[in-house]
Amino acid sequence: MAGGPTHLSAQAQATIPGHVAIIMDGNGRWAKQRHLPRVEGHRHGVESVRAVVRAAGEAGVKQLTLYAFSVENWNRPQDEVDTLMQYLARFLKNEIGELNKNNVRLDVIGQIYRLPEFVQEQLKKTRAALARNNGLTLILALSYGGRTEIVEAVRDIGRKIKEGQLDPAEINESLFSQHLYTRHYPDPDLLIRTSGEMRISNFLLWQISYAELVVTPTLWPDFRKAQFFEALEEYTRRHRRFGLV
Repeated sequence: MAGGPTHLSAQAQATIPGHVAIIMDGNGRWAKQRHLPRVEGHRHGVESVRAVVRAAGEAGVKQLTLYAFSVENWNRPQDEVDTLMQYLARFLKNEIGELNKNNVRLDVIGQIYRLPEFVQEQLKKTRAALARNNGLTLILALSYGGRTEIVEAVRDIGRKIKEGQLDPAEINESLFSQHLYTRHYPDPDLLIRTSGEMRISNFLLWQISYAELVVTPTLWPDFRKAQFFEALEEYTRRHRRFGLV
């Protein structure tokens, strides 16, 4: 595992991104490198989730969105999907104490109705158990796809126009954003992708228009507090222009 800072510099502490999104990639490759089944990579990846949630809360991040399961992931082998769903339900149940201890709220975005019933039930229980917390908001993107999200927003807007609830002339970026899954949150300031892949993978396509991108070669099961803090330090070194000079 590569090294990195265990404490943030004063400059980084002064410029903490409010919303960090992470594409957690590399579980399969991590397992393959060790001649282990792919599911072992997912199991070790849960440890990274726990470590990064702690680190984000410690740093003062307000929202942390993790790309946990995409709409495309449904096309993986059924036994792998089933195992991932079991791991997800177990995580949601077992982490309640840890998340409460760290004052973490939980939210979820995506086509949640496609998740197995036992996962949906555990999501409801875990969200309810954490509802009073007011620190970091952990947002899990589950059965999520950026294009699907945009299509659903367009469909919703179209329905309102058809029913006479909305004048097309009223449509602007702000109104459109209010029809996305993330309507309650600001856009990400920083997007991190692990495993070195240089692509967005259909994640938060509308919301990351001006996010800073940090790609690390570290595979997700090896990504911990040190690597997360290094990404925050890299964010500090960026000059965000938002299309200006």
